[in-house]
Amino acid sequence: MSLARIPLAAVIGSPIAHSRSPRLFAHWLKTYDLPGHYIPMEIPADRLADAIRMLPELGFVGLNVTVPYKESVMQIADLVSDRATLIGAANTLIFRQDGRIHADNTDGFGFMENLRHTAPDWNPAAGPATVFGAGGAARAVLASLLDVGVPEIRITNRTRLRADKLRADFGNRVQVYDWVQAGNIIEGCATVVNTTSLGMTGKPPLRVPLDALAPGMLVTDLVYAPLETRLLHEARAAGCQVVDGLGMLLHQAVPGFERWFGRRPEVDEATRQAVLG
Repeated sequence: MSLARIPLAAVIGSPIAHSRSPRLFAHWLKTYDLPGHYIPMEIPADRLADAIRMLPELGFVGLNVTVPYKESVMQIADLVSDRATLIGAANTLIFRQDGRIHADNTDGFGFMENLRHTAPDWNPAAGPATVFGAGGAARAVLASLLDVGVPEIRITNRTRLRADKLRADFGNRVQVYDWVQAGNIIEGCATVVNTTSLGMTGKPPLRVPLDALAPGMLVTDLVYAPLETRLLHEARAAGCQVVDGLGMLLHQAVPGFERWFGRRPEVDEATRQAVLG
C-alpha cells in the first residue's frame, strides 16, 4: 500500500529571496496543522519550461509565479483561465491530476478582497478611479475595477504607449493621460490606486503632486514595503480612506492555498503579523 504524498508547492521568480509568500504559507500550514511544504524557488529563464514540467513528478501540486515569469508561464500551461487571458499574465499554476497544467490569475481577486475587507463601505460606482502604472498589476486592477462598476478609469504611466495599450484592450471607460498630468487627474476621483513600484524600498519615489487628494477618496498602494508609502501618508493626512498593499498579497494567495492544501485559509491580523515578522 502506497502512502499519500505530502503536497509541495513553491513560489518561482528571479530573484525570489525577497518573497514573503513562504512566510505566509508556513503560517497557514502551521495554523491549520496541515501536511505540506512551500518553498521559494529561483529558476533560470532558460530552464523554466523543463523545470515546471518536472515538478509534478516530484510531488508538487502547484506554484505561485512572480516577476519575471508571469507572462511566460502562460505559454507553458495547457489550460489558461479567462481571467489570466484578459490580464495577460498568470500568478498561479495548478498541477492537475490528469497531468495538465492550469494557469490562473488571482491578483484581481486579491486586490478586490483587500478593499472589501479593509474598506467595506467603499462604493466603486461613486466616481472615477485614477490608476498609476500600466504593467501586469495594473491590468489586474483595471479588470477588477471595471467588473465592479467603476464608471471611468483615468490611467497614467511613465511610458504612455503601455497605457494606450490598456485602453485598446479594456475599452472606452479607460482614459489615458500623460504622466505630467498624474497629479491633476486625481481631482474628482473616488478611488486612487498606485500599481507601480515607485515608492517601494530601494526604488525611486512616486513624485506625483498629491494636492488633489480629498476627504472621501479611497487611496490604495500595491507597494507594501514600506507598509505606509508617501502616497498613503499624504492620503491619510488629507482625510482619505487608506488601504495598504499587504492585504492584496495575502488575499491573492487564498485560492491557491485552498486548491493545493485542501483548506480555505482566513486572512486576519495574525496572518498580517506573521508575514510582517
